[in-house]
Amino acid sequence: METIARWTVAPSRCGYLPDRIWRLEYMYATRLEADEYMAYLLAGWRRFGRTLFRPRCPGCVACRSLRVDAARFRPDRSQRRARKTNEGVVRLRIGPPAVTPEKVALLDRFHAHRSEAKGWPRHEPGDVAEYVTDFVDNPFSTQEWCYFLGDRLVGVGYVDELKGGLSAIYFAHDPGHLDRSLGTWNVLSLLDRASTLGLPHVYLGYYVAGCPSLQYKARFRPNQILDADGRWCDWMT
Repeated sequence: METIARWTVAPSRCGYLPDRIWRLEYMYATRLEADEYMAYLLAGWRRFGRTLFRPRCPGCVACRSLRVDAARFRPDRSQRRARKTNEGVVRLRIGPPAVTPEKVALLDRFHAHRSEAKGWPRHEPGDVAEYVTDFVDNPFSTQEWCYFLGDRLVGVGYVDELKGGLSAIYFAHDPGHLDRSLGTWNVLSLLDRASTLGLPHVYLGYYVAGCPSLQYKARFRPNQILDADGRWCDWMT
């Protein structure tokens, strides 16, 4: 791994739990191999594009990396309903990342809905440069998962296929199709693919107890979280 910068930002209001303070540590990698990133992922780091980050919050350890056991996963009722709704209807295309006006517009609609419904920070619409930085310019090969309903793009996600599992970087979906539970369908699709490839886990990023936007992750069971001592521990089974 080669980096040109490593920094920790000043403490500020937490984006997950507004009554708390967070502080994030960052690294910008000019060169990073997939196997190297796997080691960082196991230690609690995440990434967007070439920027790696992890929480370093004063007096709080609520952010926990979470991974799902792909081989032992068993869907609950709502997850089975999402499968029934989307399987054979919503088409998945996996390919290399690329920016298009359609994808940028989808991300803009997703963020606008989340800002209104869940209080997310406002997102600057139409920012192609930011889209490229976050999702297209990667230090190693990354997959783009595009979901189509007919000819319409209704979801787009970015995934790292690593030796230790699939890592979900980000997923945005069309708020006009909330009845389809496309976020759930994306995770189910990740688990299906991990099982097919013989990969042990699907990494879903950070789970934060008390943050409504992240509660869905705990419903994929059995799962493990990374504890404060750096050990992966069985959590919800």
